Amino acid sequence: MTPPPPDTHDVYIESTETDPAVQARSALHQIHQRLRCRLVTLTEVDPPAEAGETVRAALASFCADDLRRYLSACDRTLYATASGAAETRLLVRALRTTAAVLDQYIVQVSKADDAATATATARAIEATLRPHFAVERTVLLPALVSLPGADLPTLMSDLDTLLDGGVLTETPVVDVREIPHGRRHPRIFTRFARLTPGESFTLINNHDPKPLHREFEATHPGAYTWEYVESGPDRWQIRIGRVPGRP
Repeated sequence: MTPPPPDTHDVYIESTETDPAVQARSALHQIHQRLRCRLVTLTEVDPPAEAGETVRAALASFCADDLRRYLSACDRTLYATASGAAETRLLVRALRTTAAVLDQYIVQVSKADDAATATATARAIEATLRPHFAVERTVLLPALVSLPGADLPTLMSDLDTLLDGGVLTETPVVDVREIPHGRRHPRIFTRFARLTPGESFTLINNHDPKPLHREFEATHPGAYTWEYVESGPDRWQIRIGRVPGRP
């Protein structure tokens, strides 16, 4: 029997359909399949000349809307949670590097002058997505399962909300004093990842979070602000923000 995810009391049997890890992998696989199948459908045949503009526009719309929405939603949920933990930080960097390559391809599709160019670029996107999606399912999700503080059902629910065009409700204060130490940083980094440029939140802690500050400097150099509002002796408040104009 596997312990329940943090903040839940559900009982499940590991590696069965009741296991949140199995459910998350299945749900993510369905999302991946939908995106890839749509992309393959749009690129599987060379369009006749008279249909070229329709195909080019459809590819540009799908890549700029559906695919880019997925990349952003995944970054704000799964990647954000893993980015704050030492054991998964390099994995997230690698995934974000590939996501940046995909975003460049998406820009190229939107700027393509003809269907042939758009189709060729979209095929490169599809080829890049295959291993990228595989790493998300077979490496990232298992890592999140064992990561303290990562609540996989909540993350997948948040991912669905963003994919459906919804907005995540965020609290302006993150109080981690009652959270075990190993679970604090992933939650804080997840909250930071959901900030828009210029936004901030207030962290409340029972000690000066210098190790967290070092992690921010290592993972988001120049992209965050750190302002002490209260400095002990029993409570620390730090306003953490995202610098405008920085990713």
